[in-house]
Amino acid sequence: MGPEAKLYKKLIKATPKIVWNRLENLSNVGTPDLLGYNTSSTFFTVELKVTKSNKVRFSPHQIAFHVTHPNNTFILAEALGPRAANRFQMYRGSRILDLVACGLKLDACSLGLDACNLFFNELGA
Repeated sequence: MGPEAKLYKKLIKATPKIVWNRLENLSNVGTPDLLGYNTSSTFFTVELKVTKSNKVRFSPHQIAFHVTHPNNTFILAEALGPRAANRFQMYRGSRILDLVACGLKLDACSLGLDACNLFFNELGA
């Protein structure tokens, strides 16, 4: 099982009220990994990223998706390694260019999976 699949399992466990669908899409490259749906009937997407450094890598198609769809799109990054101060960091898709430029030094909108759970559950409420 790859690192993003492991992150997906951790996210599912931490967000029991969110309905998740994995988007395995080879025809529309750049589409985020997950489609989420909360109890307020709000849809949102999440791109999963796992990194061993400060840098988060994106394809040009992933960048274009988030630039084109800035609302209700998110990037959840898991920082691996002993120096990872905040292991799970979430960013709004609208900040993807800043995330590319600054890496994990960019201020996240949520830190930790519990905070992500609260954030996702409050979308659209």
